[in-house]
Amino acid sequence: MKILFASDLHGSYFYCNALINIIQRENPDKIVLLGDILYHGPRNPLPKDYNPQKVFETLNTLKEKIVCVRGNCDSEVDQMVLEFPIMSDYNIFNVDGINLFLTHGHLYNKENMPNIQDNDILIHGHTHINIIEKLEKGIYINPGSISMPKEGQENSYMIYEDKKFVIKNLEGKELKSLNLA
Repeated sequence: MKILFASDLHGSYFYCNALINIIQRENPDKIVLLGDILYHGPRNPLPKDYNPQKVFETLNTLKEKIVCVRGNCDSEVDQMVLEFPIMSDYNIFNVDGINLFLTHGHLYNKENMPNIQDNDILIHGHTHINIIEKLEKGIYINPGSISMPKEGQENSYMIYEDKKFVIKNLEGKELKSLNLA
């Protein structure tokens, strides 16, 4: 199974279109959105081409493929326009015998770990910083932000396929990877 992970779109129609281009290029079986879909949040500047209405209209066309968790900027009002569930604080997804604990990162993160086992993987966004790190218990991965990366990083997303995680920039160039095979 091929899974595309993206986080922190923050209502940017420009980067939503970039995500659509990535989806067409990568052709994933599932799309995991790690929260902060429509609203930019009071601490963030307006993202490029901020247009939450166009973003939800675009994402709704992919509703059969999307698995999503709630970000700190997502609300019940957002759920009223999105045609796929976004209000869960986390989701546990098993692929190829690997448990993926999916969350946004504002509730569960490296400092407030969920109850995961040694071979489980915590995947979240929120910080807008891509990282792959082995922890005392489990592995931590953040695909970074598709629209507003921080600390000088590139806009990024992640692909999982055949027990390999690859964080890529928007052009598809590999930035970081982890092979579990």
